[in-house]
Amino acid sequence: MALKSPAFSSRIGFILAAAGSAVGVGNIWGFPTQAASNGGGAFLLVYLIMVVILAYPMLVAELTIGRMRQRNPVEALRSLSKRPFWRGFGAVSGVVGLIVLALILSFYSIVSGWLLAFMFAPLAELFGYQELALWLTEFSTERNLIMMGLFTLVTIYVVRSGVTDGIERWSRRLMPLLFVLLIAMAVYISTLPGATDGLMMYLTPDFSRVSDPDLIIRAMGQAFFSLSLGVCCMMTYGAYLSRDENLPKTAAWVALLDSSVAFLAGLLILPAMFAAQYNGVEIYDANGSLLSADTLVFTVLPAMFDTMGNGGLWVGLAFFALMVIAAITSSISMLEAPVNALREETGQPRSQMVWVVGSTVALISTIIILNFNTLFTAVVTFSTVYMQPLLALVFGVLLTWVLRQHFLLKALQEGSPEIHKSLFWKIWPWYVKFICPILILVIIWQG
Repeated sequence: MALKSPAFSSRIGFILAAAGSAVGVGNIWGFPTQAASNGGGAFLLVYLIMVVILAYPMLVAELTIGRMRQRNPVEALRSLSKRPFWRGFGAVSGVVGLIVLALILSFYSIVSGWLLAFMFAPLAELFGYQELALWLTEFSTERNLIMMGLFTLVTIYVVRSGVTDGIERWSRRLMPLLFVLLIAMAVYISTLPGATDGLMMYLTPDFSRVSDPDLIIRAMGQAFFSLSLGVCCMMTYGAYLSRDENLPKTAAWVALLDSSVAFLAGLLILPAMFAAQYNGVEIYDANGSLLSADTLVFTVLPAMFDTMGNGGLWVGLAFFALMVIAAITSSISMLEAPVNALREETGQPRSQMVWVVGSTVALISTIIILNFNTLFTAVVTFSTVYMQPLLALVFGVLLTWVLRQHFLLKALQEGSPEIHKSLFWKIWPWYVKFICPILILVIIWQG
C-alpha cells in the first residue's frame, strides 16, 4: 500500500531545504570553474540569463507537479493523465529521472569525498600528522573509496531521520552557516594581492564570447544542475510543500538564493585564483586554457593557502568546511528523492530504503573510482549537460501539454487564488509549453 508523503513544517524550512538542494558543489565548485574556463563575466551573464528564461520557469513546473499529487515523482508524473500511454510515459520519465539522479549522486559523492579529505588535512597538519595530511590530499583509489564511503554514510544518516527531523533540521542549521562562511571568505580573499584581477575578469563580460554555443550550453547545463532540475529532486520537495504556499514566489526565492550563492562563490574563487597566480601558482597555460579545470579547488587553492603560512591552514579548513556544508545540503535531496519513491511504491520503511539506495549509489561510485579516467568526466557530462535539461523539458511538456489547463490553474490557485489575473499566468503556461522546449533543443543542437 502506498504511503502518504511527509511534509515540511514551515515555509522557511522548505525554502532553506530547497535552496540547500540547489546550493551545492555545483555552485561553489562547478560554477566558478565554468566561469574561469569560459570568459568570467561572459559566463556569469549567460548563466543568469539561463536562470531567468529557462531554469526558473522549469523550477515552477517541477514544484507544481510534485505538489499537485503530493506523491513521489513516478506516481506524480503517471497521474497527470488518465490515458494509458501518457500514464506509462510519465512513469518511465520519473524512473529515468531517478536513475540520472543516482548517476549524479554517484560522482557527487566522489567529489564530496575529496572535499572531506581536504577539510581533514589541515587538522591533521595542525596535530602533527604530516603523513596522514599527505595521504588525504594525494589522489589515490584507496583515499577516494574511503572518503566517498564516509560522505555517503553522513548523507544516509541525515535522510534516514526523515524530512522534518533530518532534512529540514539540518538545512536550517547549515544554510545560514554556509552564507556566513561564504561571505566572510569572499571578503577576506578580496584583500589579498592579485585578487582585483580576478574580480575584474569575473565582473567585466567579454561580449564577443556571449554568443559562443559551447559557453551557452554549459551555462544552461550549470543552471539546471545547480537548481537540481530534471532529476526529480524539486518534484519530491514540491510534494512536501503546503498547499497554502504561493508556488511562483516560493520558486523565485529558491532560484534567488541559489543564484546568490553561485555569484558569491565566483566572488570567492576567481579572486582566489588570481591571488594564487600572484604568488607564483600557474592557473592558465600558454594558450589561455585553465589548468586542472576539473580539480581547480583541489590544486590551485591549496597552493595559495600554502603561501600563507600557518594562517593558510585555518583558511583552508574554513574553505573546505564551507564546501562540505554545500555538498551535504545537496546530497540529502538527491538521496531523498529515490528513497521516498521506493518507500511509497513498495510500502517498505524509510530506514530500509535509505540503505538500499545509498548502497546502490556507493556501488556505482566505486565502479567510477575504479575506472576513473574512463568514466568520471563521461558520467558528469552525460548526466548534467544533456540529460538534466532534456528531462526538465519532458517534465514541462507533460505538465503543459498532457495535463488539462484548468487542472494546472487549479493547482496554482491553491497558494494564490487570484493568480489567474496575474501576468505570470498569462505568460508562464504557454512559455513553458512552447518557448522552453524550443530554446532547450536549439541550445543542445548548437552545442
